[in-house]
Amino acid sequence: MTLKLGVPSKGRLMEKTFDWFGARGLTLQRTGSDREYAGAVTGIDGVDLVLLSASEIPRELAAGRIHLGVTGSDLVRDTLAAWDDHVTELDLMGFGHADLVIAVPQAWVDVDSVADLDSAAAAFRAEHGFRLRIATKYHRLVREFLKREGVADYQLVDSQGATEGTVKNGTAEAIADITSTGETLRANHLKVLSDGVIHRSQATLFKSRKAGWQPGDRETLTALQDRLGTLV
Repeated sequence: MTLKLGVPSKGRLMEKTFDWFGARGLTLQRTGSDREYAGAVTGIDGVDLVLLSASEIPRELAAGRIHLGVTGSDLVRDTLAAWDDHVTELDLMGFGHADLVIAVPQAWVDVDSVADLDSAAAAFRAEHGFRLRIATKYHRLVREFLKREGVADYQLVDSQGATEGTVKNGTAEAIADITSTGETLRANHLKVLSDGVIHRSQATLFKSRKAGWQPGDRETLTALQDRLGTLV
């Protein structure tokens, strides 16, 4: 049997992942063209490289079709209900940092916290007759966060494009999105709530709890963890 390692197939996340493994003596490389998703691992036996989109990796781990996968912790938590029943975190990789935050218009001078947002949402519904709209791609994480915080008078609006532009375009009153520097939010006249960080994400190496782990796979995993310095 061969242990399957899924990593992002393009962009800086792929490059940083390759660099991270390379710094630990393992070479990950694409073996075809940029349009092909074939790859190879050298420096250890028994590991196959599978190139996938970062958003596919959580589902492939949960389905047990790959043994290990590198993706953002935000994607795992938002894609998989009870995510830690499906995967285990092996290592936080120290790159791909971004925060999932709730942001509102800068003009909302009286709205600084989630409690303020709750009050604003109730007032908005009373005035307009429908719930305040929050645009996001991260429905599970946002819904769970707002439930914990006791916010009720809102509706989530799915955004698969430029979420920061939805307030300006009039399709939402607030947003919940990933940000690294906050520059795009400020450029769109949005501000992050003082206690509005939902999740601090980074690239993480995950192990599937659902994959078929044969004795040979576990031996390969132990050898790999020794090389990488992961102890879980």
